[in-house]
Amino acid sequence: GDGGAIYTDDDELAQQLRMIANHGQNKRYYHSLVGVNSRLDSIQAAILDIKLKHLDSYAAARRAAADHYDRAFAGIGQLQTPVRHQRSTHVFHQYTLIVRDGRRDELQAFLSSKGIPTMIYYPVPLYEQEAYQKSMANGIGKLPVTDFLCRSVLSLPMHTELNEETLEYICAGVKEFFK
Repeated sequence: GDGGAIYTDDDELAQQLRMIANHGQNKRYYHSLVGVNSRLDSIQAAILDIKLKHLDSYAAARRAAADHYDRAFAGIGQLQTPVRHQRSTHVFHQYTLIVRDGRRDELQAFLSSKGIPTMIYYPVPLYEQEAYQKSMANGIGKLPVTDFLCRSVLSLPMHTELNEETLEYICAGVKEFFK
């Protein structure tokens, strides 16, 4: 599903976020903000309550998979792995590589031929999307870094159930491509 949670110690921000998630209203039928319907139903909330107890182990499993990928790809100059900042803890919703040599689509096809799923998230920049053509975003001109990333990023499998054998297979496929 699309449920989620935001944690903050800022009461004012928390109130604004609750309003956005409830059609922008604080009082029924009185809208102070533009919002959406992002409230969880009872079943989704019950499942989330159970899953939250496992949040730390899920995040640890994803970080372990990311560590495995990082070690495996350390010597491949054509790849840039995700950057981790010292003052934060990455949970790796995705593990997205930057393929520097313009061969991203080739790599994706190669991995697909080996049964390794990959994804290209956000292949078209927002500023080029039809929905934004009549907005301020249309007047910003070109965004060369954004355009480069849209042509260069590739996400590898990332989830809590990745085992050593699967990770090794994925890493071997990537390494084989760059030999």
